[in-house]
Parts: sequence; structure tokens; C-alpha cells
Amino acid sequence: QVQFVESGGGLVQTGGSLRLSCAASGIIFGIDVMGWYRQAPGKLRELVAIIRNSGGTDYGNSVLGRFTISRGNAKNTVDLQMNSLTPEDTAVYYCYTMSAGLQAWGQGTQVTVSS
Repeated sequence: QVQFVESGGGLVQTGGSLRLSCAASGIIFGIDVMGWYRQAPGKLRELVAIIRNSGGTDYGNSVLGRFTISRGNAKNTVDLQMNSLTPEDTAVYYCYTMSAGLQAWGQGTQVTVSS
């Protein structure tokens, strides 16, 4: 079973920045994909950003140019730098891993952007 430690969420004003970090453990076969999804109240969970083992990245359209995903310094860690935040970015952000075809999700960290 994958365990997650997510950090960095909180309250920020419009235009501000936050940095999310995630550390995953309990993974046997190595991580193929790691990243972040988010879910706002009344909305479906959506892709924020992922990074593949190859180093390739994908971003959700709404965060392109504002968010940057990168591998952390430690193994099985990932960081998400979020800039130019708007109230539309308010959501619970979930760390995500895929390993050997199996997906896992963290418990989520709240990000709230005030107007």
C-alpha cells in the first residue's frame, strides 16, 4: 500500500504563490508517473500536472504557464510550484502515483485562494 505525505497547502491571496510537496513510500516496483490532481467543490477531479519516469510532463490547460512540476531531491518525491494563483485554483489537491499500472492517491491538501 502506498503512503503519501503531502504538504504546502494553505490560504493565499490572488496573484500569490504556493509550493506543494509530496513524498510517496511503500512502492515496490518503482514509480512510472507522479503528480497532482485537484478537485473543487461540485466539480470532477482534474489533472493539474504529472511527471513521468522519463522526465516528460503534462499539465492541465488551466494551469499551463503558471504551475511547474518537478522531481524532489529525495526519491519518490515531487514538487508543484504554483504561481499567479486565482480563486479558480481553490481545490483539494491530491498527490498521485502510478506504478506497474496501479494508481494511488494521497489524502489531499487544501489550497484556498482568496479574491
